[in-house]
Amino acid sequence: MGGSQPARGPDFSRVVPANGYAWWYVDALSDDGQNGIAIIAFIGSVFSPYYAFARRKQPADPLNHCAINVAVYRKGGDHWAMTERPRGAVSRAMDTFAVGPSHLSWDGKSLTINVDEISVPIPGRLRGTIRLLPKAITQQSFLLNEEGHHQWWPIAPCARVQVRLDHPRLSWQGDGYFDMNCGDAPLEQGFSDWQWSRGAMQDGTAILYEAERRDGTRVDLAMTFDPNGQMQAFDPPPMVDLSRTGWRVARSVRSDSAAKIVKTLEDAPFYARSVVSAKLLGEPVTLMHESLSLDRFKMPIVQAMLPFRMPRARR
Repeated sequence: MGGSQPARGPDFSRVVPANGYAWWYVDALSDDGQNGIAIIAFIGSVFSPYYAFARRKQPADPLNHCAINVAVYRKGGDHWAMTERPRGAVSRAMDTFAVGPSHLSWDGKSLTINVDEISVPIPGRLRGTIRLLPKAITQQSFLLNEEGHHQWWPIAPCARVQVRLDHPRLSWQGDGYFDMNCGDAPLEQGFSDWQWSRGAMQDGTAILYEAERRDGTRVDLAMTFDPNGQMQAFDPPPMVDLSRTGWRVARSVRSDSAAKIVKTLEDAPFYARSVVSAKLLGEPVTLMHESLSLDRFKMPIVQAMLPFRMPRARR
């Protein structure tokens, strides 16, 4: 199930085949627990209704469906942006990736994300800089199905993140995380649902990854990474059911004892992002948690709703 990657930063120039995808994901929670952020840079946006429609006609070009999704969570009001753009608005090299006015760059030691987006559904400027400083770059990636169509690489499980936003005015820092997923087939063809979470521990980061494959088999990963990037698998504790979201998306998490939702950050018809309090390896941990229902995502009514949160620009 594992593979290896060079011990360097992300390769934004990687080949992404027709109907395929690649995304780079960053999240962080502030040290005071009051703020959070999640950023996903997509080539072949897996949740794009436009990309899904294009694939129905013929093999579709993933570079024609790129986006940088930015979600800012704060006490004074959340902000969310995800504008899809065509290949003419995209430029990339090994260490840089730009989609419209926003871009990511890797300097060998840190990842800098310059964001300049318009939030939805209420239009507003979302502008600023997020800097991620990995404590180590891991070398192990994971195949999520036997055919090798889907792959996950936890690039920097242990990291510090600095957030400096001009609009809205916001400044904080906290523990963060950086990974990437890629595949050569649509995500919904490989999986029906998944639960994923990560949390900072006293000496590293714990990651839990559970997914139901379309063939009925499962992905069940439980691991820790120390600050040097060394991985240690552990036996996952029992599954604990969490409360469903307002959209009735099921949520669950592995925990040594009772777990609870601290806050629901995103509540969409097919997806939820939450802060969860749990216990792993005998230690209390606050998890950034994701629940995804790809059966829900495929429903025509959900596809019809998505453009309201995911507009597409001409450039």
